[in-house]
Amino acid sequence: MTANGKLDAVDVAITWDRLISIADEGAAALVRSSFSTLVRESLDLSVMLFDASGRMIAQSTKCIPVFIGTAPVTMAHMLAKYPPATLRPGDVVVSNDPVIGTGHMFDIAVMRPVFLEGAIIGYAMSITHLPDIGGMGFSVAATEIFHEGLRLPIWKLFDAGRLDENLVALIRLNVRVPDQVLGDIMANVSCVEVVGDKLVEFLTERRMAGLEGIATAILTQTEAAVRQAIAAIPDGSYTHALEVEAMDQVRRLACRIDKRGEAMLIDFAGTGPCVAAGINVPLAYTRSMALYTVKCLTTPRLPNNDGATQPITVTAPVGCILNAVPPSPSAGRHTIGHFVMPLLFGAFAATLPERVTAESGLMNILTLHGRLADGSAMSATYFASGGFGAMSGLDGRATTPGSSNMGGTPVEVLEPLTGLVVERKALRVDSGGAGQFRGGAGQDVVLRNDTGHAMTVFSMANRTRFAASGLAGGLPGAARMHLVNGVPIATQGRHELAPGDRLLLREAGGGGYGPAMQRDQQAVRDDVLQGTVSVEAALREHGVRVESAEG
Repeated sequence: MTANGKLDAVDVAITWDRLISIADEGAAALVRSSFSTLVRESLDLSVMLFDASGRMIAQSTKCIPVFIGTAPVTMAHMLAKYPPATLRPGDVVVSNDPVIGTGHMFDIAVMRPVFLEGAIIGYAMSITHLPDIGGMGFSVAATEIFHEGLRLPIWKLFDAGRLDENLVALIRLNVRVPDQVLGDIMANVSCVEVVGDKLVEFLTERRMAGLEGIATAILTQTEAAVRQAIAAIPDGSYTHALEVEAMDQVRRLACRIDKRGEAMLIDFAGTGPCVAAGINVPLAYTRSMALYTVKCLTTPRLPNNDGATQPITVTAPVGCILNAVPPSPSAGRHTIGHFVMPLLFGAFAATLPERVTAESGLMNILTLHGRLADGSAMSATYFASGGFGAMSGLDGRATTPGSSNMGGTPVEVLEPLTGLVVERKALRVDSGGAGQFRGGAGQDVVLRNDTGHAMTVFSMANRTRFAASGLAGGLPGAARMHLVNGVPIATQGRHELAPGDRLLLREAGGGGYGPAMQRDQQAVRDDVLQGTVSVEAALREHGVRVESAEG
């Protein structure tokens, strides 16, 4: 600390790291105590610390990065419903309202005020994807938000330490796997308890009365760094548009980025309207994806907090597919929302060619409903990833999700959980887009229904009609396909797997970067040896003759 009592740079750095570590301890407790693979294996979670003013100052390193934009919105609405003066020790506030949250009802936000000597000194919040919330299940099949499940208003799950048994009963009555759902909700409660306790312990140890001083320092430094990085981008208006599959329709996504000085306005005017399916995107999620994209382009190594969002304004016409409002359904909002990053990257491609990637194969999500061999109910979610897009100087990673960072469920966990048998899981040959730097490969996954019962599969796949585009002359990756017993099926919608049926997922590849004929010849031979490129494609796309896959 300086002579005038202000925090110096060393104090800020040490305290900043300590606050992030507190959020990380909460995340570790959340993973250990959760009931579903969504949190334990796929890490669909985020843990955040807010100061007494409701400003987000720290986020766990294990997190879904786009929650940097949604969590502060949720917190603001929670404090509007329950002003700080009305909160008491032992209160825990929850909501899964998609409009004020992460964009769909399957994510629940759990918030606890943190008290020290009778005063609120901050707030802990955790967000996780629940295994079920009733309705039609996690799918794109709904035509109205009312079909998608139980929409919880902002409510006190615990009031001064007393559990609201009526709310618990309501949730239990409306979900398919109540023990998993309530177990995950209570894991969130344990998480925010850990964060709150560790925060009090830290402030007591440091003899600090509150977080306001360090919060202001963290946010000010972050905002200054982001503004400086934005200022380095040439002023101007940047535009881009692309088309995406929207069930049996096509929707145009468009953006205009007006960059002036240290600030940026991102507008999605020109984007097509919502559809009668659960792929519409509430503005909170669209805004988060836009903020995340800009952060990747400007200050990717800076820890997430509210300071990074201040120089950026995001708008979209009400009713367009990137600003959905009820009754438009949004359970699968990622299906369209994950295109925000490639849309904005496309706008900056000519100006920031060293920072953007070619388009990625994106993430595939399946929801599985049915019964196990013993007749017990089963509800599970399965994630599979396409390949990441290449960039200048770097090949895209195989089977790596983007614009999110979900983890895949291990085969050893998936099989007993669902009754499916994974017959095959391998890199998809020739799926990564050719280029001087090759796009990441997708994968082939064969799932066999061994439950002895019919199984319902809800698919929310994208990249089926519009493959991941390359950049700077790179070629597109392969499109995504789903097949049942060798017959192609629609990749967005509901399907039944009879006992013994095989579902083949052919995951999309990432786009390539730069002309394919400029790829290093030894790199091409290595691609063939590693099984990601065929002998024929090596010759056709790169002009490199390889005698066989064995070299």
